[in-house]
Amino acid sequence: MPKVLISDKLSPQAIDIFKQGGVEVDVKTGLAPDELIKIIGDYDGLAIRSATKVTPRILDAAKNLKVIGRAGIGVDNVDVPAATGRGVVVMNTPFGNSITTAEHTISLMMALARQIPQANASTHAGKWEKNKYMGVELYGKVLGMIGCGNIGSIVADRAQGLKMKVVVYDPFLSAERARDLNVEKVELDDLLKRADFITLHTPLNDSTRNILNKERLAQCKKGVRIVNCARGGLIDECALKDAIESGHVAGAALDVFEKEPAESNPLFGLENVVCTPHLGASTTEAQENVAVQVAEQMADFLVNGAVTNAINMPSVSAEDAKKLKPYLELAGKLGSFAGQLIETGLKSVVIEYEGRVAGLNTKPLTAVALEGLLKPQIASVNMVNAPVIARERGIEISETKRDSLSSHYQSLMRVTVTTDKRTRTIAGTVFAGAPRIVDLHGVKLEASLGPIMLFVHNEDKPGLVGGVGSLLGEHKVNIANFQLGRNEGHDDAVALIEVDQEIDSALVDKVAKLPNVKQAKVLRF
Repeated sequence: MPKVLISDKLSPQAIDIFKQGGVEVDVKTGLAPDELIKIIGDYDGLAIRSATKVTPRILDAAKNLKVIGRAGIGVDNVDVPAATGRGVVVMNTPFGNSITTAEHTISLMMALARQIPQANASTHAGKWEKNKYMGVELYGKVLGMIGCGNIGSIVADRAQGLKMKVVVYDPFLSAERARDLNVEKVELDDLLKRADFITLHTPLNDSTRNILNKERLAQCKKGVRIVNCARGGLIDECALKDAIESGHVAGAALDVFEKEPAESNPLFGLENVVCTPHLGASTTEAQENVAVQVAEQMADFLVNGAVTNAINMPSVSAEDAKKLKPYLELAGKLGSFAGQLIETGLKSVVIEYEGRVAGLNTKPLTAVALEGLLKPQIASVNMVNAPVIARERGIEISETKRDSLSSHYQSLMRVTVTTDKRTRTIAGTVFAGAPRIVDLHGVKLEASLGPIMLFVHNEDKPGLVGGVGSLLGEHKVNIANFQLGRNEGHDDAVALIEVDQEIDSALVDKVAKLPNVKQAKVLRF
């Protein structure tokens, strides 16, 4: 029976759902990191909220861990790349507290506009400072939203109900989706110049950290008011303090802070700053929803192999999970192979499915292939956002399925990428449950892929095997597997060489300078 640890406070309903789903569950909250490290190796799943920090140290100790479930949206307390590298699925519950957080954003915006917390404190103190707290209307104002996902779209809807004009900066928002939401999609510089109010609805990552910094705050319309219920770290807090004190920013309302718990902060004590202690998801309804959802998702994954709302893996139904497993690995390696060979701008991707695989749910396969393809250029890409990132970058994506086969394999996947300079095709199949490369731009071969591969593209002339083998031997690099192939005209050939040691760039350059070699490159899988 799978075993799950709940390390943060969750609704008791979650425990019941785990047990009903056939999962053993322990509840141990408030653990110090070293305490968690001592016991995490006993569990298949870890259910958390925001208190538990899942670091590489904890993941190193989690030898049996298969899934981390975050009861909430943000997963910045989980080292997702480290989890992915260890084969741990990371799930969140993006819909359970969307309404609650959106409502808190609107509440803070209203409180900021009318100075309600300050007026409340003054009135409780026996003062009657009616003229001091002059507010502004939301009616007719421009709301600039940075990010427009689940929560942002709800905020946009509520703001339009208040008769606000909504402009959005979100690189992943399609023009069609913007039209559906009745919002205007703009660039960030335009948003800063036009917005009377700015709200943030984006995850915290390398590209969004301090997205509102000193320079961008200076670009804002004078008198702007800023609301952040997303993640601390999106705003440079010291720069915001300076902008408020100078009068350029009229005020701010913050539910999240760069360091939490926020026992001190540069913004504390400023009269026109409203602060709450990360209450965005703090309603009875939201806490019940996220607890129930995370338990259902984790139990379904551990018992049936279904993947729902994963950050680092495409969603897969329980029925499809077993059938897709070997093809997911194949798709990822085909995409990664093609992506590592790309040296110029990517224009289009064609993914073809033939035979048995064409009858499966190919959406997660395409997502995995795109993730592998884009990963060498975009470190933050994952299986969930890869299709969106590809479209936003103007990469044309097409997918075809054919029940009939153009080869003698029962199933075939083919990835064709077109760049500014060339088109390259790579095809593969699953043999005995493992991925095999069977075609490289018209060159037939059958090769498995190890962690470190040396790819050599050459003219089909004698001497390559001896030349490459001698160089690798001289540099103490052991060959684990050596696969060769050539095209029908016998003028073009490739070699895929699996090695046991890392190959440095100097050795690759030596291989590239061998007679008849067109290209040499190290590939890692």
